[in-house]
Amino acid sequence: MSDSPRTRPWSTPVKKGPMAEATEFKELVVAYAKQETVDPLRNLGADLGFGIAGAICIATGVLFALLALLRGLQELAIFNDPAQFEGGRFSWAPYAIVAIVGIVIAGLFLRSLIKLTQRPRRTA
Repeated sequence: MSDSPRTRPWSTPVKKGPMAEATEFKELVVAYAKQETVDPLRNLGADLGFGIAGAICIATGVLFALLALLRGLQELAIFNDPAQFEGGRFSWAPYAIVAIVGIVIAGLFLRSLIKLTQRPRRTA
């Protein structure tokens, strides 16, 4: 055993001066503020990146699906009369149908977004 007294975590701390107490308090406040603001913002950046990438993928998929629907409707004989130069009387209908379907899809996304934002938050 050594002659120096051992410090224990539960023992009373050594008295410090007011400047040391103020410096320690400032460091504690800065560390707490950093823990509660900067660290969550860093984590939010990664989540936001994945969210934006997912939104781009979903938007691209919906766009390609709408284009496929348009091309498929244009192949139908009722909307495309090969005997006429501009496609016939109802050549505008596939565009209107695809526009309506696109508006419905956008409305469904908007409705789910509104439901998601109006949901009461759970407190832990």
